[in-house]
Amino acid sequence: MSPSPWGVYVHVPWCRIRCPYCAFHVDPDRDGPPFDAFVDRVLVEVAARRATFVGDPHTVYLGGGTPSRLPTGALQRLVRGLVAPTTVEVTVEANPEDVDAAWVDAAIAAGVTRVSLGIQTLDPGHARRLGRAHTPAHGRRAAAVLRDAPLASWSADLMFALAGQSPADLDADLDALLALDPPHVSLYGLTIEEGTGYARAAERGALAPVDDDTWRLMLDAIVARLEAAGLHRYEISNFARDGHRSIHNAGYWDDRPYLGVGPSAHGYAPDGRRWADVSDTAAWIAGAAPVVEHPTALEGAADRLVSGLRSLAGLSVTALAARYGHVPDRAVVDRLVAHGLLAVDGAGMRLSPEGLYVADAVTAALVDGLVPVDPAAGHG
Repeated sequence: MSPSPWGVYVHVPWCRIRCPYCAFHVDPDRDGPPFDAFVDRVLVEVAARRATFVGDPHTVYLGGGTPSRLPTGALQRLVRGLVAPTTVEVTVEANPEDVDAAWVDAAIAAGVTRVSLGIQTLDPGHARRLGRAHTPAHGRRAAAVLRDAPLASWSADLMFALAGQSPADLDADLDALLALDPPHVSLYGLTIEEGTGYARAAERGALAPVDDDTWRLMLDAIVARLEAAGLHRYEISNFARDGHRSIHNAGYWDDRPYLGVGPSAHGYAPDGRRWADVSDTAAWIAGAAPVVEHPTALEGAADRLVSGLRSLAGLSVTALAARYGHVPDRAVVDRLVAHGLLAVDGAGMRLSPEGLYVADAVTAALVDGLVPVDPAAGHG
């Protein structure tokens, strides 16, 4: 069997400001961040860890944080140190206020092929309440630059279910987003994460998320509008025109290994080992060791279900059984199918349209119902 294609993920921790809804590991980029030391450490870590991986990286993804906060010289040195002639996709996340023609030219010169643009909203009031450092005008200008650039693709983020957002607000936001003609959209329903500014505001009663019914109506409206515009849903939160799906992110949903580096980054080796880097930028740059785990077959099967069911294509139960020796109990599967939450077709299993609304609950039921493979039973 040929080795599985693998990707590199780099967590770049710096942001201009910390958004009040964000629970990721980020550091404000004031007081002269150690950008060069960070790049040095990434390249050392990748060189040390890639012996476990076969061949060269298929994809590279710089996330964060805000990778576009890196000076262009550091960005170029980082990307050029990671990509290989056979790398097919190199994505950089960027905030609109950082994106202009000079930045894009520098990124492309380094080998970047795709930019993920953190627009979130084009409504001025909601942008302020989200604590974004950019304005809607920044978002429109950045999108125009990306549209005209010789990139393979680009993507725009959209958040919905914002505090105080009405269906009319959302409709106007969709009008503005679609006017930018993005070939890919990543969708995020606002959630209140523990330890964030929004969580503290919610505890004080100063912020109230939308109710479940409104959340679902908003999601339905978004899916209908994006599909009608030719942006087809291929994962719970991702929509793309033909030829513009994220190759790197598909690797997570297809159980492909990835070499993750950077403070708070996770990785998944071809032999099944997983690791998590420390969530402390200074300690990570200084060489702090990651936490390494050796998942059991049951844990591996659970991880595969969680990631694989995010894709609308689902996953193969036969492949799950072959790799991890566990499958969901048939009674659990039959119950979910009977409730219209799961679809089973031959060896395939995927969330139904109704199951997509309650994906976490359906996946949890399947994970809780994992049982060892019965050698006497067929699985496909």
